[in-house]
Amino acid sequence: MAALDLLGRRWALRVIWELHRQGTPIGFRELRRRCDDMSSSVLSTRLTELLEADIAARTPDGSAWRLTPLGTDLVTAMEPLSEWSRMWAEQQGRANQCR
Repeated sequence: MAALDLLGRRWALRVIWELHRQGTPIGFRELRRRCDDMSSSVLSTRLTELLEADIAARTPDGSAWRLTPLGTDLVTAMEPLSEWSRMWAEQQGRANQCR
């Protein structure tokens, strides 16, 4: 339940997705930009929560963020949900075309 609580917080999954999508460490400003310019306070809070959960970490020099191995495992575990969401989106698109 604790994991679902963390992942259900606003913007949490988006932050994880952007850290994964980047593939390399990303700075705070660039991450904020990639997250549709969410407020810096919300991004800071989410990053702190993900840091405390060992899903995200700062680079050794503290200038950027990256996923930890546990965070990468989380993304891998979410792949079936991602695939389902792609199928669902396609189905919704077809359903909307029929209306």
